[in-house]
Amino acid sequence: MKRARRELLGPGGLVLQVRDRHGPPPLRFETAAGGRLLLRQGGRPLLLGREEQGGCARESLFVHRLDGFRSPLPRIRWELMRNPGNWVHQYARWLEEAGEGPLHDARWNLREWHDFPAYVWWGDFMREWPACRLDWCAGGWEGVVPLRPLSATDAPRVKAYRGPAREDTLAPVLLWRVTPLDGWVILDGHDRAVAALAEGRTPPCLVLRRVPDDETWRRTADEVTEAHEHRMEHLTRDRADTGTGTDTATDTQTEAETETDRRRAALERAYADTLSTLPYDGAPTPTWPLPGGAPAWDDLAARAMFECPRD
Repeated sequence: MKRARRELLGPGGLVLQVRDRHGPPPLRFETAAGGRLLLRQGGRPLLLGREEQGGCARESLFVHRLDGFRSPLPRIRWELMRNPGNWVHQYARWLEEAGEGPLHDARWNLREWHDFPAYVWWGDFMREWPACRLDWCAGGWEGVVPLRPLSATDAPRVKAYRGPAREDTLAPVLLWRVTPLDGWVILDGHDRAVAALAEGRTPPCLVLRRVPDDETWRRTADEVTEAHEHRMEHLTRDRADTGTGTDTATDTQTEAETETDRRRAALERAYADTLSTLPYDGAPTPTWPLPGGAPAWDDLAARAMFECPRD
């Protein structure tokens, strides 16, 4: 496939500008009426989800996963883990070449990620299979959903990864940030994640997420700039209105000017910080209409429940 244009963000990240991949990607989310959700890879349904209503507007999402997920990355050889080079560029190249990955026309951020709250891996890592419930009611979820059954901690492959996990040479787990789940799914590295957690460590991760296209973030930048200029004009007028004429008034004016300068500097810093992050803020994961709509989803769900009646 055609290579994406890369924008480097230092050694720990880059932005891929993907073009000429029109339409739904092979790995995609589809939706139907009634809060119905489907994750599909090629022609294979992988995940069925349905929103549950309650005391919150969106209380939770019931998820049922199916077998058949295939990682978009090739199997990582032991030799490569010992001499990895740059994992970010290697994973980016594999994602570009993947036949069943999530990339489509958009800007994508791929970067190292270390700042997980403790609950992400140690509380909201969905170990049970095939069904789980994502609790959205407490202000968001942000957990991790595996796309295949997890191996036991004493499985041969997991045991083999535990040494590299202790030595900090484990290849990163690849996570995809997906807004339909309000969290992450594992695209590659299920066994590596289990091995790292078995050693009491947060798995090393690269995260893939959409970021705004150039037109969107530049439009937002124009709006932010207009609001910033409006605030600065107010500051200028307030400073000009400070009284003068007496010693007391002069002292008051000096204090007001000092406070105005502090506020001006704070606004300028906030404005610069906001503009610098706009091109890399997270963007929503797009979804596509589910062919056949709600009846097709219901048929898939009925067959899945028949195969797994305990759910």
